[in-house]
Amino acid sequence: MKIVFMGTPEFAVPSLDILIKNHYNVVGVVTVPDKPAGRGQQIQESAVKKFAVANGIKVLQPLKLKDPVFISELKNLNADLQIVVAFRMLPEEVWNMPRLGTYNLHGSLLPKYRGAAPINWAIINGERETGVTTFKLKHEIDTGNILFSQKVSITDSMSVGELHDDLMKVGASLILKTVKAIESGHADLQAQNDLEAVHAPKIFKETCKIDWNKTVDEIHNLIRGLSPYPGAFIEFKDSLGNVMSLKIITAIKDKSEHSDTNGHLLTDNKTYANVVCKDGYICIKELQLQGKKKMTTAEFLRGYKFPEGTVFA
Repeated sequence: MKIVFMGTPEFAVPSLDILIKNHYNVVGVVTVPDKPAGRGQQIQESAVKKFAVANGIKVLQPLKLKDPVFISELKNLNADLQIVVAFRMLPEEVWNMPRLGTYNLHGSLLPKYRGAAPINWAIINGERETGVTTFKLKHEIDTGNILFSQKVSITDSMSVGELHDDLMKVGASLILKTVKAIESGHADLQAQNDLEAVHAPKIFKETCKIDWNKTVDEIHNLIRGLSPYPGAFIEFKDSLGNVMSLKIITAIKDKSEHSDTNGHLLTDNKTYANVVCKDGYICIKELQLQGKKKMTTAEFLRGYKFPEGTVFA
């Protein structure tokens, strides 16, 4: 059985790795083109490309997935099956090409959290569990019939980075289970219930700004759901009146009654920085000022002092 694997980030690498280690015939990998990144604008290859090259697998990097040259190259691989993990939306000409179809790994328990940012939104919305799902691609995004799913617990302190890594490992095992089922002819698909669908849209900058009028739980979940990237942020004016942006990387919550103003910063400018919100306080433990590195609150306060009476917008 010839397999073409499609993916880009680190999240996809263990799924490709597990297929190779189990001696599946991965005849090609499709990933994004190389592009400049970082301060030096050095050309960067995707994590999937690096892994494929290291393992001697043919790599295709189309700019456009409908490019006739790419379509021809893909057809020439004569794949029986395509596996997609963290890649772009595919045109029908691509996903309908192999005789056994194209199967995708999604970072949620479908039909919950269909969309671009399922891992983030599961934490932001305070879910206690999520998981991974494999399904057969069709026209509408993340709506195809489900083959397998696997649950993963979310703890009250877990960040999206930690959950991402857990799902990455579980997802690789589910990909192997999926390919084995397809190979043996026991791929029993189940339709999704659209009435249970929850959307997980792309994360934009406005999503990341903290509203201090919300509850402790809501703000804590937002911080966890955006840590370490892209990061929940606050804005304030420094002593010169400049608007500064500050990401909160980790925090703990303190539920308690108060009569203070939401957004008011309580700090000794040495060891702690707690922010007032609707039903308690967010105690900042790690933060990052724009253009600076991540540091603990105590480290940050050794070099920066907040003006008295600071209120975060």
